Amino acid sequence: MIKVISVVSNDIVTDNRIHKIALSLGANGYEFMIIGRLLKNSGKLYDRPYITRRFRLWFSNGPLFYLNLNIRIFTFLLGAKADIILANDLDTLLGCWLAARLRRKQLFFDSHELFPEVPELVDRPFIRKIWMKLEAFLVPKIDRGFTVSRPIVDYYQERYNLRFELIRNLGRFRYDYEFDGLSKDQSMKTIIYQGAINLGRGLELAIRSIKHLENVQLWIVGDGDIIAKLRQLATHLGLGDRVKFFGRVSIEKLWKYTARAHAGISLEEDLGLNYRYALPNKLFDYIQARIPVICSDLPEMAAIVNKFGVGKVLVEREPLRLAEIIRDLITENPERDKMISNLELAARELCWEREEEKLIALFRHAEALT
Repeated sequence: MIKVISVVSNDIVTDNRIHKIALSLGANGYEFMIIGRLLKNSGKLYDRPYITRRFRLWFSNGPLFYLNLNIRIFTFLLGAKADIILANDLDTLLGCWLAARLRRKQLFFDSHELFPEVPELVDRPFIRKIWMKLEAFLVPKIDRGFTVSRPIVDYYQERYNLRFELIRNLGRFRYDYEFDGLSKDQSMKTIIYQGAINLGRGLELAIRSIKHLENVQLWIVGDGDIIAKLRQLATHLGLGDRVKFFGRVSIEKLWKYTARAHAGISLEEDLGLNYRYALPNKLFDYIQARIPVICSDLPEMAAIVNKFGVGKVLVEREPLRLAEIIRDLITENPERDKMISNLELAARELCWEREEEKLIALFRHAEALT
């Protein structure tokens, strides 16, 4: 049996992409292990049909964190049984590459994002330059690569002359999108955001838009470094009872929130190539929940929403305009009815069961070389 060890810098609990990959490879005869971090507030990993290991680190951010992380990755991989090492994102690649090189194992790289282009680095040119140099040193040394959107595939092809496979963050096809037969609450409509609560996610705009709507709640499911600021904004606007924060929710429980919503938002700002090229999990989770989507006017997300007719693209980033779009999407009308019909078709085409075929083919090819 081929053994794959996948490495992440998070605590695994909410990492839906690596969870889907683990399930797909496990169902196709691979032994899969994920190693990640153990944080103070990390939840339990319930009933995962694959092996997990999580380590405490001495540091939680900054250069010492990344050094500590990669040393821990390297030392673990030196003694672990593996045929393929899978690094997830640039921040784990150094330790994985060192171990793979010394042990002569195949090195796979799953780029969930363009790490040097994340918004947190846009205004930090020196730090960004370091990550770009690290990327230029490490990425050409991988054996196989895959990523989440076509522009990121093109980025690696043009910059490093490397072929990356496109494996999007599609959600598993869901039959239970009416939440186990329970109807949605029609007296108070719900708009949901799920994911990281970080800079440039458009959440301040979303909160301000609720001020212009009646009988509408905003559910924010996730955690991050601006959560306190968002809570303060909601309180300041007198929206404490209509903007609800649920914190980090495990993969197993997230669906209970998504399926109860009436529309979903993905309002990332154009802060660097990482957001511009993004195709986030949440976009496809909303589609599987058959709820209309409101997304930013960024090329990849807008292309999905427009092609399949499953929502609207926000061009004018103003609270009143966003409120108008929300009102249109949650009110019964012919346009919304058409979107609901389109969502059913999109859910059948944009599902992980189709995408995983490319993932399995990629690993099967590598298996023949081990």
